[in-house]
Amino acid sequence: MAHYLVIFVVAVFVNNIVLSQFLGICPFLGVSKKIDTAIGMSGAVAFVMTIATIVTFLLQKYALEPLGIEYLQTISFILVIAFLVQLVEIVLKKVSPALYQALGVFLPLITTNCTILGVAIMVIQKNFTLLESVVFAISTAIGFGLALILFAGIREQLSMVKLPKSMEGTPIALIAAGILAMAFMGFSGIVAI
Repeated sequence: MAHYLVIFVVAVFVNNIVLSQFLGICPFLGVSKKIDTAIGMSGAVAFVMTIATIVTFLLQKYALEPLGIEYLQTISFILVIAFLVQLVEIVLKKVSPALYQALGVFLPLITTNCTILGVAIMVIQKNFTLLESVVFAISTAIGFGLALILFAGIREQLSMVKLPKSMEGTPIALIAAGILAMAFMGFSGIVAI
């Protein structure tokens, strides 16, 4: 149990996918202007990341490795992620139209979110078991969501402040992202990696 707790703490705080590993910067900067959209994107990413990690793990262990075609890992993972996003979109449209409407544009955006592919490849590189992979995927999604929602809150507050003209928009957003990343660096001493 302690092993899974370490995976959780490291994925959420110490090696945050956005603030430490710099994956998912596009949605981090693009969807972080309002907390509502950040929460929607976080939920959609968590759902797809968990399912994609399970499917790509099984694909790697039961198809690519036995056939000796590990070199097709990246392209096959991208195809699986794109397929899963489309499948999730179709199922949600039929089963839960309200949730489908709530997620809106976030589902298609997830197809190009590099955090999903990054986590799928990382669990293979770290030689995780299936359970460790699922814990890592969920933890990474929580870390992604935490960073995105915190950053959205900061940006909402910054929008109410009078800033010099040269600092408005992207410059202040990048400075705030840097400060947030430095704040997360403070967690690096918690767990020996």
